[in-house]
Amino acid sequence: MQFLPELTLLGAGLVIFLVSLGKTDADKIKTIAIGLGGAVFVATLLSLCQRGTLFFDSYKVDFYSQIFKTLIAGAMLVVLILGRKLKDIKSAVHPEYYLFMFMSVLGLMMLVSSVELLAIFVALELSSFAVYIMVPMRDDSGNYRFQMEAGIKYLLFGVTATGFMLFGMSYMFGLTGSTQLTVVVAALSQMYTQPAAIVAIMMVLAGFFYKLAIFPFHFWVPDVYEGASNETTAFIASVPKLAAVALLIRLVSMITGEGQIIVNILMVCAVLSMFYGNLSALVQTDLKRMLGFSGIAHAGFVLLGLLTFQISGYANALYYIIGYVVMNLACFLVICSVSSNGENVQISDLNGLHKRSPLLALTLAVALFALAGIPPFVGFMGKFMLLAGALKQGYLLLVILAAINTAIAIFYYLSVIRVTFCSDPDNSNSISSGLFTNATSIVLMLIIVIMGVVPQQFVDLATSAVKSIR
Repeated sequence: MQFLPELTLLGAGLVIFLVSLGKTDADKIKTIAIGLGGAVFVATLLSLCQRGTLFFDSYKVDFYSQIFKTLIAGAMLVVLILGRKLKDIKSAVHPEYYLFMFMSVLGLMMLVSSVELLAIFVALELSSFAVYIMVPMRDDSGNYRFQMEAGIKYLLFGVTATGFMLFGMSYMFGLTGSTQLTVVVAALSQMYTQPAAIVAIMMVLAGFFYKLAIFPFHFWVPDVYEGASNETTAFIASVPKLAAVALLIRLVSMITGEGQIIVNILMVCAVLSMFYGNLSALVQTDLKRMLGFSGIAHAGFVLLGLLTFQISGYANALYYIIGYVVMNLACFLVICSVSSNGENVQISDLNGLHKRSPLLALTLAVALFALAGIPPFVGFMGKFMLLAGALKQGYLLLVILAAINTAIAIFYYLSVIRVTFCSDPDNSNSISSGLFTNATSIVLMLIIVIMGVVPQQFVDLATSAVKSIR
């Protein structure tokens, strides 16, 4: 039972592989993939209370890891539903596309349970290379081949970040004589004054910062978001971020805030991520590209919780990233529904959306209001708790800069809502969305509202998860 989610994913991948060997109707493949995604989600729920260690203590199953596996499986299921038609994926590779998605999720689930450096490396590579292949699978029948450039950039930046991380891990092993995370972190906590220890820590963090799109490891984000298919971008923008935050919290929770150099570097990364992301998003016309830049800014906010080096700060970061993923998925649900043939959605394409599809317009408005940090949605409570926690630890300047960035973000989020509700449609064609899409839309909106109105229950759950790390 401890390894049930991972075994279910392996089985799902095997089923998809067998399906790919023959000729199967596209709709049947989609139904199978969604069914398998649901089975994985149920498996994570059944394993929620499992505890133990596997593979010579390199793999830890605790409440913290199981919570994240459930979130990852739920996010993947939503992506499968909103990308049900795979309109912009080559029809010949639909089974392979689902196979690589399941394998990437397997790597992410392994990542949140890994407590040994080599296990972390293997899990990170498994999750990454599958997505590298998913990006170029976008259909190029319309002579649109920017996905090839996006895939190459994603691969090159990813390999570079991985190289830095692996080099840092070798330094850690040389300094501590172990690859067990608890031993390594405990030993490095006594070496904050040694340059080699600082270099090792920052190199390893580079690999995680790449996944989370933290400045300066963010350069792949806008091009990959724009070049990948809508479904692939929805996956990249949500599921890997959960695993990256999970591993960062597990790592940071084992150290103290005594290493001022590390703290200063994290502060600089947080501030630069927020300003670069928000200022770049102001001038975007492509909706996915705008969400990419805003994701960089939100990653900077997540660092505010880690900088407190307190359980409450880690819990706030966990609460915030869950809310961010839900808000992001709601936005991409609208993008996938508005895009008739899988093309990129420009902000101008949302003209008069409230008349063409009131439910989609409402979903987009709720998601963007929440991303902007407007009450009573989850984005407001998440930012409020992160800023309050940082202020309590004495980061006054950091809080002021974060508040300024919140004001900047409100402008471009509300400009999209203005186009959606305050303009006439360019055409009178209504947008039809299926039962699955409508139900998912309503569920996502309810989660955004409920998490914002009654946050304490979710924060308490996040706190319990973080406490189970030690």
